[in-house]
Amino acid sequence: MIDLVVAGGGPAGLATAVHAARAGLQTVVIEKRTGPIDKACGEGLMPHAVRHLDALGAQPSGRALRGISYFDRRHAVTAPFAAGGGLGVRRTTLHAALLTEAERAGVKLVHAKAGPVTQDADSVSVNGIRARYLAAADGLHSPIRSALGLELPASGPRRWGLKRHFAVPPWSDFVEVYWSDVPGAGEAYVTPVADDCVGIAILTSRRGGFDQHLDAFPALRERLAGLTHEADHAAGPLRQRVRGRVAGRVLLVGDAAGYVDALTGEGLGLSFAAARLLVDCVSADRPGDYEAQWRRATRRYRLITAAMLGACTSPLRSFVVPAASGLPRVFAGVVNLIGD
Repeated sequence: MIDLVVAGGGPAGLATAVHAARAGLQTVVIEKRTGPIDKACGEGLMPHAVRHLDALGAQPSGRALRGISYFDRRHAVTAPFAAGGGLGVRRTTLHAALLTEAERAGVKLVHAKAGPVTQDADSVSVNGIRARYLAAADGLHSPIRSALGLELPASGPRRWGLKRHFAVPPWSDFVEVYWSDVPGAGEAYVTPVADDCVGIAILTSRRGGFDQHLDAFPALRERLAGLTHEADHAAGPLRQRVRGRVAGRVLLVGDAAGYVDALTGEGLGLSFAAARLLVDCVSADRPGDYEAQWRRATRRYRLITAAMLGACTSPLRSFVVPAASGLPRVFAGVVNLIGD
């Protein structure tokens, strides 16, 4: 019997596996897809996420980020990061770096779809692999979370994320966030991810394709007109409510553990932090401690993101960027509260 089986080989699952292997736990990752996996995400790592990545030993190539800028049709405000820089990095590049670290740490990777999970007082089993614990890192719409009855009904506005890469040298070393005045159109995030590439992520509560959504951001659409781009990726609904993150010997990590929204860009940083907490609880043979530790580690994110989501999906939306530009120190404080 091994110590830990991880269902899901994305960044959250691989971070969990690397920490576990380095803690002396025999670890196996089950992931049906091979090679670096792409998905819809903003690809901008906040400073605290970069520090967690450094602790994992992963060094993906990308573009240094100095802070965040907000724009609407009439206002602009910029907040530099106060405690270290962020990193713009393509999802596939990040995933490849974490795969390398997992291999170095001695993690065994099994390419298969994770099947039904069974457990008893002493172990948990999936795909014929018996382990003391299982970390479910199987994504936003986690089948394991659903099978364990840990989901709660969704509430609030439903939002989706779309991403497209454009072949163009970055024009800024800040993440640029464009706020549309079209009802339900959401926000567009511009992240430099390489010397010849920017990623555009759009968060929206409306259905439709990428080009349709881009029309809600005329200044950005004009800048990108005629540029070569890659295929689109989409994900959602983003909001995922979870009853709890522990069920016997199964612990949820990453997006599977619950999700509010992508607008603050904290997802990967919190996933990396939770991976370390999960491994500490497994190493101590105290899985029940994980829930409280996860809640403490994510409390700031959940409160700030929920407040911002409420503002950007309400009649107050049109005041967000004007208020930020009128109170730049407050805006910078909020950005660094999120990113530190």
